[in-house]
Amino acid sequence: MIREATRDDLPAIIELLHEDVIREVDESAVAAAAYGDAFDEITSDAHQQLLVGEGGGEVIATAQLTWVRHLTYVGGLMCVVESVRVRSDLRGRGLGRELLEHVITLARGRGAARVELTTNAQRVRARKFYADLGFVASHVGMKYYLGGDR
Repeated sequence: MIREATRDDLPAIIELLHEDVIREVDESAVAAAAYGDAFDEITSDAHQQLLVGEGGGEVIATAQLTWVRHLTYVGGLMCVVESVRVRSDLRGRGLGRELLEHVITLARGRGAARVELTTNAQRVRARKFYADLGFVASHVGMKYYLGGDR
């Protein structure tokens, strides 16, 4: 079952994010309260959704969606997908596919012109997974890091 995340889901979402072997930031100095503040900001924003996949009464997957209106595509709506995670011991069972198909259905339902996401270039399996779902590597993504050691 895929649903909107609640505050009670936050510890499980954080656990899913921490399973990731590619860390974008050093979290050792970050206060745990920062997660709660971010969760509250995300879930109170009408242009964002935080989804969780649930199985056996546990949160086993997550994804964050941001709905962005662009002037391109004649004022088209875009669905930007971030932080897609499936619990490591459950990968390869189709849960990620189910989650992304749900996202695509939501995007179609809102009349979005495009669903887009980025994935780290090191994630060869993830890139194949997204390509198998129909995502096309049509752009070159670039980031400008503000601080830190990157």
